[in-house]
Amino acid sequence: MRGFLASSIGVTCAAALALPLTPPALAATARPVPAAEAARPAPHAGTPATTPAARRAAEPSAAGSTQSLPLRPLTRDRATPSAPATEQGLSRRAVRHFSLVGVVWDDPDAELHGRVQVRTRTAGTGTWSGWQDVETHNADHAADRDTPERTSGRVRGATAPLWVGDSDGVELRVRSESDDSAADSTGHASGTRNLPAAPPLPSGLRLELVDPGEDDDASSGDEEEPRAAGGANAGTPALTGTSAVAEASAVAEASAANADLAPLGATEIAALNRAESEQEYLALNPGALTERQLRAKPYVGPRPGIVTRRGWGANEGLRESGFRYTKKVKAAFVHHTASGNNYSCSQVPSLIRSIYRYHVKSMGWRDIGYNFLIDKCGKIYEGRAGGVAKPVLGAHTLGFNSNSMGIAVLGSYGATKPSKSAVKAVARLTAWKLGLYRVNPKGKTTLKSAGSNLHRKGKKVRLNVISGHRDGFKTECPGRKLYGKLGSARSKAARYQGR
Repeated sequence: MRGFLASSIGVTCAAALALPLTPPALAATARPVPAAEAARPAPHAGTPATTPAARRAAEPSAAGSTQSLPLRPLTRDRATPSAPATEQGLSRRAVRHFSLVGVVWDDPDAELHGRVQVRTRTAGTGTWSGWQDVETHNADHAADRDTPERTSGRVRGATAPLWVGDSDGVELRVRSESDDSAADSTGHASGTRNLPAAPPLPSGLRLELVDPGEDDDASSGDEEEPRAAGGANAGTPALTGTSAVAEASAVAEASAANADLAPLGATEIAALNRAESEQEYLALNPGALTERQLRAKPYVGPRPGIVTRRGWGANEGLRESGFRYTKKVKAAFVHHTASGNNYSCSQVPSLIRSIYRYHVKSMGWRDIGYNFLIDKCGKIYEGRAGGVAKPVLGAHTLGFNSNSMGIAVLGSYGATKPSKSAVKAVARLTAWKLGLYRVNPKGKTTLKSAGSNLHRKGKKVRLNVISGHRDGFKTECPGRKLYGKLGSARSKAARYQGR
């Protein structure tokens, strides 16, 4: 795909002046909240501003923002008061509107051994939820070690994000617990309990409250310039006086990456039938195919419809400028976002904008980690910028981001079955994308590990072409119920390719 991967800089530059500055669903994004603003009184429950205009008037940073609140000790050991607290959190409080929560800490290599629980207050009704668990084991979703993204100095440790819907109050508790909560067998035999001591919590714990902004909210409030590689920390306030040309260029850059598939500024890449997809395959590989490959039947599944970043309202000023590519796509790793299932399909653009902001501003990544996202209704969304048909380097499967793509099904699927529509969408997407790289979805492939807790660095690992995250890293992801559907996805994808 050498010709296909040629730079589209010329297209981007031309498009920068042609595209309108703000995409239809783009939520303007405010700068992170400084301490002075964080202390501003939040609205009382039951009396929220209900329209975007009223929200903006009442809450200047409501057009997409992150509130970052440091945790406080909830308990201390009276015998050793100077010892690190094994429980931290925040008491019940009113805050500005948010829809997604997560907890971050300073060291990305440190693990949070314990339990994170949150309660939130629904905006408008003032009703408090029960305690909800936040998935703590999230380090396996990350850029590979020794890559520029991982070593940028911006990356933080983090829990998975949890979608809670429009809320204006929060309470949090983080409790340190040993991974081995069972009593030791010798202790049981002697009638005593020898529980291992709880490990210390990571330093620098903060609660992140993410407001995705309004779907119908045009540009308002402070905008953010595209972040240059190696630029300011993700928590640094955005620059003011943003150049309109620079801002339009960032939008155009992302759109131009798909210029071979859709018009500039498109909110969706249209679906194609089998014949059209085979013609597209040939057009995207000029000069890269041998005579034998040109004569052979191309096993490419029909291209599915894909909502672009512009379609879900990505603020292109959040991500790091430019794109990073790997050589090819040999495998697809399927994930779940572990963000809960309490979302409607109409909320998905807001949910993705929240995850995007959490990955970039809270966790310090260069862009959203996944290459694609799929909702419970089976709709497919473009993830990390760089072009949906191109081998964009993601941050989804620690140790195996090279020569692969990451597909995240929105939700939590440890105990909940994924919808048939979502599984079908996984099959349709992989049939098309893997087909562009002449890969059989039911086959096996070999990837070289960049280092994980399951496969040492440099090891050549034999994997299913469509694998679950847990095949490359010891993790629960993509959840037992979704993992159990991958065999069906492989068979369907192969049929879509005509095999």
